[in-house]
Amino acid sequence: MQRMAHCIGLKPDAIEIYKRVHSEVWPEVLELISQANIRNYSIFLREPENLLFAYWEYHGTDFAADAARMAAAPAMQKWWELCDPMQEPLASRATHEWWARMEEVFHHP
Repeated sequence: MQRMAHCIGLKPDAIEIYKRVHSEVWPEVLELISQANIRNYSIFLREPENLLFAYWEYHGTDFAADAARMAAAPAMQKWWELCDPMQEPLASRATHEWWARMEEVFHHP
């Protein structure tokens, strides 16, 4: 199992709708996440900075392949079309990233 974390900004005027759509995530999207071997997935919001922090545990053997299959699914593409305009990627993110990947510096089981 690999713990993974990412962060991104959230536009101030999108906070309430972002919370609402994530309280009602489409079942197809939840199934795609599970099929990609992602478990224990959480997103946290820090206000007033409007920073989203996502954490999950990856239980597969090839995250790139699982993520690509998930990204190719029409339901996931529609979900991202809904959510992406509400987000503000960090200027410091890597070229290929939307959410900026974070390095784990401490873990206590």
